Amino acid sequence: MTPVAMIAKAGAAWGESLPDWVRELAALADREGLAGAAKRIGYSQPTVSQVINSRYLGDLARIEERVRGALMGLTVDCPVIGDLSRDLCLDWQGKPYAPTSAHRVRMFHACRSGCPHSRLKGGC
Repeated sequence: MTPVAMIAKAGAAWGESLPDWVRELAALADREGLAGAAKRIGYSQPTVSQVINSRYLGDLARIEERVRGALMGLTVDCPVIGDLSRDLCLDWQGKPYAPTSAHRVRMFHACRSGCPHSRLKGGC
């Protein structure tokens, strides 16, 4: 029995409404396996599988941002760094405060001080 390609699974699950970012994720899963795709976007293998099969019940918009940043070149204008891929932007937002360097402290405060790209609510 031949395994079904992830891109075929995505096409069957999403139909004509298959988003370009899901197609990109499925193509990556075909090339590198679910583990490789999951590692590239920072999610688990079951999550990647559920997204490809249109069964994910979580925050699809967040996964879309990570896929567009990691695989499709989406960047944002970070107030500290400048041009930054969206997936790395989301990584910075998730980091706790740690005064290990002036750069890290600036990033922590920028992500919590009204940056238009931040998904965080409230201040520091």
